[in-house]
Amino acid sequence: MLEDLAAEPLERVAVLSSRALEDLVPRVPIPRIFLGGGSGLEWQIPGGGRVRPGKQAERKLEENRAQAFPQFEKMKVIPGVEVEDKLWSVAVHFRHASTEARGELSRLLEELTGHPFLRMFPGPEAVEVQLLRSVNKSLGVQKLCRFLKFDSSGSRLVYAGDDGNDAAAMRWVMSRKGVALVVGNRTKVPGARVLEGPHGLAMAVRKMAGLPSRTQRKRGREAISG
Repeated sequence: MLEDLAAEPLERVAVLSSRALEDLVPRVPIPRIFLGGGSGLEWQIPGGGRVRPGKQAERKLEENRAQAFPQFEKMKVIPGVEVEDKLWSVAVHFRHASTEARGELSRLLEELTGHPFLRMFPGPEAVEVQLLRSVNKSLGVQKLCRFLKFDSSGSRLVYAGDDGNDAAAMRWVMSRKGVALVVGNRTKVPGARVLEGPHGLAMAVRKMAGLPSRTQRKRGREAISG
């Protein structure tokens, strides 16, 4: 779906992630896609150009990491808990943790809430800790629109996601009369359209963009070869 959508000359397609840009780029080897790392602090544009977050943000990140990481180190030793360092944020997964382990993790996370520079996006099986409080995917979408000189009004934006950080971006997109697509049931956004999973998302986006489904494409190739 991404490949087909990006091939359309009038469409602009972006993948926005809380992962660092260096981690994101090799995961999405598709031409003509804008890639945003750190929830949109840094961007790679088609052709290889980069938009950096700036030295002030990088210095603040270094300071915040130094203060917060002793707490994350304590979380790492809790059975069933996985701490995923994404540079600009940290994802704490507890899907396989016992009830007792989750209680210990909750205590450590509660202590982290005392840091004014952090922001948390809780989920049913993980918590994403944003290491720069003012940064979220809503700001990432706005930054993308600014450097593209893209008029975000008039129902021209479509945003799809599945967690609390995505929800912030969805609310902003809908405030611009755009469309928000929630994938799965991990988060609730009033006014957004809910889709069951990645397959449902691909079908919905293809329909919105007027792209043929994979089944239609296959039938078309068979008709040509026949």
